[in-house]
Amino acid sequence: MAYDPGALNASLAAAVGHDPVLMAELRNAFVESAARQLDLMGRSRCDANWQLSASRLKSVAASFGAIGLVALAAEALEGAPGDPVVLRRIAAAIEDFAGG
Repeated sequence: MAYDPGALNASLAAAVGHDPVLMAELRNAFVESAARQLDLMGRSRCDANWQLSASRLKSVAASFGAIGLVALAAEALEGAPGDPVVLRRIAAAIEDFAGG
């Protein structure tokens, strides 16, 4: 499933106007933060670490209006820690945002 970065673009534009340099910096910060949480989720060795990283991912996504990624993080929180399917889906969503 592809995630349209349109909501992210709209959130960034609402926050900074149409400054393309600042929008690019914020997009990069979002992608880096989301990717960091995904990495931590992938390396989690206990339920608590998985929950913490998934919660942080959900918060980052919500802060930037990335509703699809919020839903995936919520799915991770409700599912089994270390679920490779949800990890792949989150990685694909982050990749979509990085390219958008």
